Amino acid sequence: MQPPVKLRLLPMAMPVDAPAIGARALELLATAVLFLDDARRVVYANPAAENLFELSRRKFACHTLAELFAVCPALTAAIDKAVAAGASYTEQELELAPLGRARLHLACTVSPVDAGEAALLLEFRHIDQQLKIAREERLLEQQQANRELIRSLAHEIKNPLGGIRGAAQLLEGELDRPALVEYTQVIITEADRLRALVNRLLAPHRAPAYRRINVHEVLVRVKGVVQAEFPSIPIVCDFDSSLPDVDADYEQLMQAALNIVRNAAQALSGSPVATPSIRLVTRVARGVTLARRQHRLAIAIGVEDNGPGVPDAIRDRIFFPLVSGREGGSGLGLTIAQTLIAQHGGTIECTSAPGNTVFTVLLPLGAARATEGP
Repeated sequence: MQPPVKLRLLPMAMPVDAPAIGARALELLATAVLFLDDARRVVYANPAAENLFELSRRKFACHTLAELFAVCPALTAAIDKAVAAGASYTEQELELAPLGRARLHLACTVSPVDAGEAALLLEFRHIDQQLKIAREERLLEQQQANRELIRSLAHEIKNPLGGIRGAAQLLEGELDRPALVEYTQVIITEADRLRALVNRLLAPHRAPAYRRINVHEVLVRVKGVVQAEFPSIPIVCDFDSSLPDVDADYEQLMQAALNIVRNAAQALSGSPVATPSIRLVTRVARGVTLARRQHRLAIAIGVEDNGPGVPDAIRDRIFFPLVSGREGGSGLGLTIAQTLIAQHGGTIECTSAPGNTVFTVLLPLGAARATEGP
């Protein structure tokens, strides 16, 4: 690890100022640089940082990282380690979400500095695009293999279920004791429940029927459905009214969004959070890579909740079939949502920490689709 960097700051004419030594070099750097004081407030941001985070210097000035970005435990841990060791520390992979903007996949080097007001230097770099693509491809391949396995099992289960249900109905017609009929009803009810579960596993296979839709109409409808089911959990909308319509399958997008929002509500309903809340956010994301294709613009739909967060043990597997962090959960809602969004050329990402979990749906804008009538 590198020793602390010694710099000297100019007198602060503004809340954000550049170090005197190497000031011009910092201004010209292609990597984003932030200086923090002892209270971890930003005291300097170079132009690359302004561009990366889409924030002006005045927006950065005297704000803490927690005020500028969504909760990022990895970044906090990196800063703590650098401070504790008194030397530079690099976090190779973290996700930062500037408030109201799409998440960024970055590497960050934190260095203690001796520069008057500035105590920490943070240097952010984009994770190598090829590494990110390779990681996404591995994840997609694993998810596809899991889906194919589950679909094969679902088909194998579906046929015997029909036989079990039919035999129970025939047996029921031969019984004259109500107590015994009750047992056959249990068999029929459970067979129907399993059949419904199997149908859910098989449902997302239908290809999308594209038409021009407004994502806000979908989200307002989802809000109404979930609010009726969980009346004690307020759902707040923070929409970008300038978003254009997108080519999508209305019902599939509705189902995907419903699964994600309902998942958030279920997590909150069983948690000890005093004032639970869900926030639905829409924004434009720029320069997004989805399925190895670069898209200039995409729609980012965020579902944020202040629940307990996704358990660490399943954080990397939450979109896999039958994986659930909730007792009694089927583990299918997020799997189906990811499948439906993937069929639209998009993806669902998740960042989670206690008190702040964000699911972000990314849908490409401007992609040519075969549309149907209104």
